[in-house]
Amino acid sequence: MQSLLSIGDVSKRSGVAASALRFYEERGLLSSERSRAGHRRYRREVLRRVAFVVFAQRVGLSLDEIGDALATLPAGSAPTGHDWARLSGTWTVRIDERIRELQHLRAGLDVCIGCGCLSLEQCRLANPGDRAASVGPGPRLWVAGCASKPRR
Repeated sequence: MQSLLSIGDVSKRSGVAASALRFYEERGLLSSERSRAGHRRYRREVLRRVAFVVFAQRVGLSLDEIGDALATLPAGSAPTGHDWARLSGTWTVRIDERIRELQHLRAGLDVCIGCGCLSLEQCRLANPGDRAASVGPGPRLWVAGCASKPRR
């Protein structure tokens, strides 16, 4: 018989808070069995599923997307190496897009963010008269990748 892990054990081993584990279970990403006292008990393979959920979130997948991916696995199964490669194969494009976005944000740290915030001295030069307001609220020049610069 396979020994089952308590929610505390899974939390400690995975580094994920017990409250998050309960939430993941509510969302159908994990499953547990109940002891006679009603306590959650998890099979050991849940650790691999938790790692998958955490990694997928770091990549930027929503919980719905993660659930859809995990739904392709046999019930109660942890992703195998083959499953992992299949499930994560489409993430490369998303990661590359995120890298480009972060590089763009990093490049703007030393200059005005061009949002019409009026809080940076340089805004008087990059955004005189708050021209950025003409393209909408918030960091419009960054959201649009500086493609929709306001007219002078």
